[in-house]
Amino acid sequence: MIASYDSAELRRPEDREAEDFVQLKEVLRKALLLPYCATAMRDECPDLVDNREVLAALPVTRKSDLVQIQKSSRPFGGMLNHAPAIASHLFVSPGPVFEPEIDRPDPWNGARALFAAGFRSGDVVLNTFSYHLTPGGFLFDTSARALGCSVIPAGPGNVETQLDLIEGYRPVGFFGTPDFLKILIEAAATKGRDISSIKRAAVSGAAFPPSLRTYVESRGIDAYQVYATADVGVIAYETSAREGMIVNEHLIVEIVWPGTGNPVPAGEIGEIVVTSLDWRRPLIRLALGDLTAAMHGPSPCGRTNMRIKGWLGRSDESTKVKGMFVRPEQIVEIGRRHQEIQRMRL
Repeated sequence: MIASYDSAELRRPEDREAEDFVQLKEVLRKALLLPYCATAMRDECPDLVDNREVLAALPVTRKSDLVQIQKSSRPFGGMLNHAPAIASHLFVSPGPVFEPEIDRPDPWNGARALFAAGFRSGDVVLNTFSYHLTPGGFLFDTSARALGCSVIPAGPGNVETQLDLIEGYRPVGFFGTPDFLKILIEAAATKGRDISSIKRAAVSGAAFPPSLRTYVESRGIDAYQVYATADVGVIAYETSAREGMIVNEHLIVEIVWPGTGNPVPAGEIGEIVVTSLDWRRPLIRLALGDLTAAMHGPSPCGRTNMRIKGWLGRSDESTKVKGMFVRPEQIVEIGRRHQEIQRMRL
């Protein structure tokens, strides 16, 4: 028996699929009480959505459209049950897109991913994701504390202070972007600082190419990728098998032809569409704009959920800068405000 966070990770795939669609029916019933869903899915019957083929016929909500959807009904566009009373924190991501943190244990469903990366109760971890307005810092903070870890809320930047914190607290773990982990490693080497206590890392928000992974591992740090978004939380994560990423529990992930919502053949590259089984924030077929492909068969690690190849690019023109999305319409708005800018390119 593998060391798993919970028994849900080890369910037979057919049992998971059946249980997820039973839960989805209840989520859809509550979603249809919300203004946005009542309009977008007004002709749908929740009791009929009992498999992926029927689910694929439901309309897609594009992540890139959330700005306009929310403008029509502040703050969450009529997409949240009991808003904002059920939220413990209220964030805003670039766009702006308003994001709630649901008030419950492990609100971003990240503890399972951190467990797979080797984090355990009692670990001290350095969290370098931002705690300012966007949810990245809180996502990893609450996930780690759900495991029983102690978190140093460092945030990004301030390399000298980060090195002081590492030498003072001797954390065994690091949370942050792969690039910032490299910056800390290089700064420690240049300045003769000791960061040897860090043995594990959960990285997200940017590409983690094999060359950078090899560099990090050569410094004695075992790093795992976590795929997460501000709207859904943790979607998929690496395990010790190092063969793709395991889709998180309580999500239904589809891979579709970009812009269509129609599923691609097994193994083909397509856009990630996620349905969350949390009735408090029922995200139904949210198209993220990220590309990936499903992998065949279960993971050698023993976890039985769907595997994906990780992040393979974007299906639209947005890009990430230090873990934050920048969209074409934002660049246009900058040009409108600053007439002295003659040329712009994203």
